[in-house]
Amino acid sequence: MNYDYIIVGAGSAGCILANRLSASGQYSVLLLEAGGKDSSFWFRVPVGFTRTYYNETYNWMYYSEPEKELGNRSLYCPRGKVQGGSGSINAMIYVRGQPADFDDWAAAGNTGWAYRDVLPYFRKLESHPLGNTPYHGAEGPIRISPMKDAVHPICHVFLKGCDQAGYARSEDFNGAQFEGAGIYDVNTRNGARSSSSFEYLHPALARENLKVEHHVLVDRVLFAGKRRAIGVSVTQNGAARRFMANREVILCAGAVDSPKLLQLSGVGDTALLAKHGIATVKELPAVGRNLQDHLCVSFYYRANVKTLNDEMRPLLGKLKLGLQYLFTRKGPLAMSVNQSGGFFRGSEHETQPNLQLYFNPLSYRIPKSNRATLEPEPYSGFLLAFNPCRPTSRGSIEIASNRGEDAARIRLNALTTQKDIDEVIQGCELVRKVMASPALKAITVEEISPGPQVATREGLLEYFREQSGSIYHLCGSCAMGGDPRSSVVDARLRVHGMDGLRVVDASIFPNITSGNINAPTMMVAEKGADLILEDAAAEAARARDLAELASAA
Repeated sequence: MNYDYIIVGAGSAGCILANRLSASGQYSVLLLEAGGKDSSFWFRVPVGFTRTYYNETYNWMYYSEPEKELGNRSLYCPRGKVQGGSGSINAMIYVRGQPADFDDWAAAGNTGWAYRDVLPYFRKLESHPLGNTPYHGAEGPIRISPMKDAVHPICHVFLKGCDQAGYARSEDFNGAQFEGAGIYDVNTRNGARSSSSFEYLHPALARENLKVEHHVLVDRVLFAGKRRAIGVSVTQNGAARRFMANREVILCAGAVDSPKLLQLSGVGDTALLAKHGIATVKELPAVGRNLQDHLCVSFYYRANVKTLNDEMRPLLGKLKLGLQYLFTRKGPLAMSVNQSGGFFRGSEHETQPNLQLYFNPLSYRIPKSNRATLEPEPYSGFLLAFNPCRPTSRGSIEIASNRGEDAARIRLNALTTQKDIDEVIQGCELVRKVMASPALKAITVEEISPGPQVATREGLLEYFREQSGSIYHLCGSCAMGGDPRSSVVDARLRVHGMDGLRVVDASIFPNITSGNINAPTMMVAEKGADLILEDAAAEAARARDLAELASAA
């Protein structure tokens, strides 16, 4: 079957593109999703992410290759395998990043991607209770909910502790002041997850020019010769199929599977492709390179005051919170467990915030089981976690075979630069400094882990090596840039040297943003949709001009 646009991946980006490209009715759009529909109740309720965290039905459940600098551990890298993608299974923290993140994109040669250029797209996608302001929009599909008035009271103790430690306050991480301690915003609407699937795709499903196919594994992109993408080869419910694109194939499969699909299709490093018996269509050595992620570690504390552990651990407590949510759409189940935190400089020499903190009024672990649920620790407790904002270590995504069903090899190459090692120590010392504030000392019985016996920089670094994990912000593996030797797509998200082929997802980030990446991924999709429609309009105008010239002749 033929469509104007074929979108591979119904994740945070793909759902937005499907809506925007089909909105005029002018173009036919096919959206392909490897997973099923997001019809379960657990995709609506915010705390439902604990039910999908280790669920192979809705999650690819990828793991990295053993990480040399992290004790040869393989890190868990969950990826959404359901309509809505990772935006259907994440913890919903809505952070755009700091202006310098995007100014760096533009400074690297990506015209049109500076903060002043992308801010209108952030405003376009959101509906914020502050209304239309220089920093926020009020009419976008994604509903933003500040948690300020609903967080657990212990979160305000954390903020007071940050005040006492000499750190600034930020009233809005997505507003005028990024740096400082504050309460996170989440993308929820009336206590329910506000994902791009629910807010963009669901309203568009009635359009006759939009078709969504589920349980479709795309094996490769099809080309006419060695330049133009003309369709995709897929396996759906065990049957081989082909879909053809009149205009473009757009990859929105994410930081792991977009580069994997390019490599399977013959676009990538020639040596890697030859190793797996794949003929090169286009030599692009940067495909799968430049992989980045945020690595996080948690410090656990026992409190002498009640925390969410006391509410969520007992069966009766779970029942009460469940009833509160069902009848009011409020309470802890209507929010993220990551409630407060902020962005800080790890030393006086840093010019921008380089560390992110998460303060949870709950200390918990999630068992590695398909029936996993959030399990609070058996005491009144909380945790304080951190990750460096802009790590400089670079990893890779490489196909493991020439078969689409085989997972790619994920190499994070964590802690392979001195800067990243230094920032780990800065982060550990930041946690300890905040926890030494009078406000937090007053409610803390003890540090459970790493514990007071871990007191040296060497010991703290070793704790990070042994206990840190991915915070699931993989990006950068199809980086945007002007040089085909070091990037994959240009500033209009077109794959270098190819026609009719783009990548529009977090894999195009030249550098990782400071904070959670779902918001900037959705921004990329909004801007990407405009670029695609602009190019289509320009092509139509050229065709009209040529037709008029031919007619005049």
